[in-house]
Amino acid sequence: MIHMKHLFLVLSFFTTATFAQDSALVKQVGEDIKLLPVLWQQQSAEYRALCYQAFNLATLRLEKIKTSGKANNYAIITDIDETILDNSYYEAQRIKDHTEFDMQTWKQWTYKASATPVPGAVEFLQKAKQKGITIFYVSNRDTSEVKSTILNLKKFQLPDADANHLLFYSNKSSKEERRQIISKKYNVVMLLGDNLNDFTQLFEKKSSNDRKTETDNVKNEWGNKFIVLPNATYGEWENALYDYERKLTPEQRDKKLKDKLTGIE
Repeated sequence: MIHMKHLFLVLSFFTTATFAQDSALVKQVGEDIKLLPVLWQQQSAEYRALCYQAFNLATLRLEKIKTSGKANNYAIITDIDETILDNSYYEAQRIKDHTEFDMQTWKQWTYKASATPVPGAVEFLQKAKQKGITIFYVSNRDTSEVKSTILNLKKFQLPDADANHLLFYSNKSSKEERRQIISKKYNVVMLLGDNLNDFTQLFEKKSSNDRKTETDNVKNEWGNKFIVLPNATYGEWENALYDYERKLTPEQRDKKLKDKLTGIE
């Protein structure tokens, strides 16, 4: 007969082993989801081509804007992460270290001011500034990241890299209020972003299908006033796939993703 103490030890061993396996599964799922998108951003020539294409198109639109080349009331609103600065290094290190995203490690990364420019971003924004257009950086980085972000932007001679032109997250993730503040004083001629929430609040907290519908509703703006940069690693599109549910098990995430697939009928 097995002594109860021995039985307890055996059960404890299997419970611990199962917990370890589950933890490993969580990390494995997270890594598998992000691995190819991060490699695509860092290694594919196609990613660079899409970035250059976006900024080349933005430059063509810029050339049609009549300015005196001096200070005027025209402005461009741009997002920062994966629009102007490439943070794929942070995502890559998470995969290497088998860790999940958290705000502490993210801020440790941004405090380094080591992000590099998205291909074509520096040249475009410098041309815009030469035309007398003011640049505003509207980002959901925390206000505690302003100083390090300014250092990062200045490292590459990006224009208007100062606290007056950086509108960061304080208590609302929606950027609409910050865009409206700028619009009251400036004629916003262009918006740049990798997330559709960077352009208008119409896309906020919408399902994937509703986001597509809203995209169609403003189809004439894409490539004109709205310039989109590629980001397959993260964004509102991913949150929509999970129906904006944040506390999901790996199995629940996997099911939601597979349920969204459309196969051969």
